[in-house]
Amino acid sequence: MKRALTAGAALFLLAGCAPVQSGPAGAGGDEKTGTVRVWLFDEANRAPKEAVVAEAIAEYKAAHANVDVDVQWVPIASRADKFAGAFNDPASAPDVAEFGNTDLAGYATTGAFADLGAELTAWPEGKGLIPSVLDTAKSGGKTYGLPWFTGIRALYYRTDVFTELGLKPPTTLAELTDTARRIRAAKPDLYGIAVGGKFTYAMLPYLWANGGELAKQDGATWTSTVNSDQAKEGITRYAELIHDDICPPAQCADFTGTQSVTAFAGGKAGMTIGGDFNRKAVEQGAVKDKYAVVPLPGTRTGSIAPAFAGGNLLGVFNASKRHGLALDFVKLLGSAKYQEKMYAAMGNLPTLAGVQQRLAANDPFLRPFVETLKAGTKFVPSTPAWSKIDSQNILPTAVQQIATGAKDPSAALADAAAAMDKAFK
Repeated sequence: MKRALTAGAALFLLAGCAPVQSGPAGAGGDEKTGTVRVWLFDEANRAPKEAVVAEAIAEYKAAHANVDVDVQWVPIASRADKFAGAFNDPASAPDVAEFGNTDLAGYATTGAFADLGAELTAWPEGKGLIPSVLDTAKSGGKTYGLPWFTGIRALYYRTDVFTELGLKPPTTLAELTDTARRIRAAKPDLYGIAVGGKFTYAMLPYLWANGGELAKQDGATWTSTVNSDQAKEGITRYAELIHDDICPPAQCADFTGTQSVTAFAGGKAGMTIGGDFNRKAVEQGAVKDKYAVVPLPGTRTGSIAPAFAGGNLLGVFNASKRHGLALDFVKLLGSAKYQEKMYAAMGNLPTLAGVQQRLAANDPFLRPFVETLKAGTKFVPSTPAWSKIDSQNILPTAVQQIATGAKDPSAALADAAAAMDKAFK
């Protein structure tokens, strides 16, 4: 996640945390005065985010007499323990909390968060929420948060290198591979494209673009499908990028998303797959003013590969004694006004279509990400098991095995599917 992934952004999409324990949901209330307790994620550079939040608090307090707001900044790395404490002891829970959408399924099983579906439907600004992004806030048919920002990845490329070599941005994934090989051959000091065996969110568009899925659902049961022909084709095509003639396995097999973007920003690669949330890192690197971004292409000319829709949500705890006040704060912080301010402060891609369109009209950088979002995004299986699958590095292990030749694709993905199915049970 950018910050969740932002953490990145970073990403920043948030990695899955350890499974939380189910505890008592706690009985809430609707008091109209007092202090609204808020948990927000800390950032490496919190000052811009804190300034926007402070502005929102001032506006909120001006509209709510005898109400205060207390914000606690939660380190992303320790969020699992922090939230587990709140789930098991409702008295320690905040009224409002920011959390990553990849953590949602696990959190939903605790019963700790309120279903905001009806209230967001009735919220006038709620009509502008992009449906595919709103889906990332849902689990079991309920909506547990307001999507505060989303994170989408696209293809960054070096304009100076492309001009020098007479290259054009690739229009298919096959062309991307060919272009990456040409860059590496002409400039052996560069990776053709910086990607990694541990960069799952760069691999997933390949899987989805080739018609594959991570898993299928039958009622409450999930079954892995990463060993299907379509998924195998996509993962294999991605693993081909981690090769001596593009991005050598000796270096790239262990690359994460952050390391891939860092290599590009440092001038060591001709391309990379990066998020809207990576802009600041790239701008501060050696490729400033020497790069551009286009949607990651699909398998057919003119198509866009489905991207993973990461991001963070704002939710209300069921144990809150001030449900109405908490919801009012969520709707203010998640409003068009403050989504735009958060974009200016942190680069967070808004979840309201109107804000996205307005910003993209004035900022060409955003357009490929908005186009990617419009083309359709995908998400990981909405089940607490995903945190276990993620933390066990099941998919990265398979990609690394294929890239290094340790196992052929069929064997590597059969093992991955078996490990995923074990986690799903």
